[in-house]
Amino acid sequence: MVLKSKDRWSLFPAAMGLFLLVAMGTGLAAPSWALPLNSDPPGSPVRLVFIHHSVGQDWLTDVIGNLIGELNDNNYYVTDTNYGWGPEAQDLGWGNIGDHTDTGHWYNWFLGSRRDIYLPELYDNLHLTPDVGANSIPRPDGPNTVIMFKSCYPNSGGISGNPGDPPRQSSAENPNPLWGADSGNQEANTVGNIKGLYRDLLQYFATRQDKLFILITPPPVTPGQQSVDGSSARARAINNWLVRHWLEGYPHNNVAVFDYFNVLTSNGGNPNTNDLGSATGNHHRLRQAQVEHVTGRNYNFTAYRSYDSHPTAAGHRKAAGEYAPLLNVVYHAWQGDGGRPWFMGRSPNSQPAQSLLLD
Repeated sequence: MVLKSKDRWSLFPAAMGLFLLVAMGTGLAAPSWALPLNSDPPGSPVRLVFIHHSVGQDWLTDVIGNLIGELNDNNYYVTDTNYGWGPEAQDLGWGNIGDHTDTGHWYNWFLGSRRDIYLPELYDNLHLTPDVGANSIPRPDGPNTVIMFKSCYPNSGGISGNPGDPPRQSSAENPNPLWGADSGNQEANTVGNIKGLYRDLLQYFATRQDKLFILITPPPVTPGQQSVDGSSARARAINNWLVRHWLEGYPHNNVAVFDYFNVLTSNGGNPNTNDLGSATGNHHRLRQAQVEHVTGRNYNFTAYRSYDSHPTAAGHRKAAGEYAPLLNVVYHAWQGDGGRPWFMGRSPNSQPAQSLLLD
């Protein structure tokens, strides 16, 4: 299936045309969904921090995925967190907060009792994993403003529940079992709990309009590393939901998702040849000035297998090439000088806006 941002124009052209005529006649600013997408790099360097572990490091590293080169070329100055980074994770029982990047751990980073300890260090972070390479652009003043966060592939391999389960509704009195849980907790890692946790995060993101938060979906596993039968199909369903429905009712432009999982599920013939730029295969990319989320190849495992579920360099290079233009699009939507894209958290058939923020 191929879904494009431009599909919005075929859904309600008359209504949009009338609205724009009225807006121009009254001097009102056009809404973000009516503006063209802007994929230009930011006009000056922007500080970015990426929360990741080994797959993210390979993606960043200049001699493997070279995401750092793509980001620098687009005016993003990169810092990161990795194993051993940051304050002690007292609420998780061991290590430092950088050791904990499973889906359930995003609760601790952004909503938990120690977030006011973790997040100031994240926003001021200057660390860059030595093996990644070096930034080729000067570091701008101020804190990190773009926040990328990604869980590793075990989070795609141990999911239970039904693919169509709705997001769990949680509160302090009725907590989500996934809050703080790791990827090995199969009872907590259900489709509904995972969707619910991602919805829960929006209550914090809404309070920080000075930051742009980008969720990178966990990468796919090999068939041999799927610990729960059917998990990869459930991961696919969750990621499709994230791309199309996560941000329904969320009124701001400071959150988006990149479907890294989907990008890594097709190749150019073998794991060491990618299909970047191909008309076929699975993609999450900017094409003909619109966002495409292409899921036509019905395959839910990694197409870039190396010694395990870590992607090969070819897969990482594809992901880097598809991601950078999309980051520019959401950056300008956040800044207000570009349109809000479909298929980075919302779709034209999203439900009417309603409050998603917890009391």
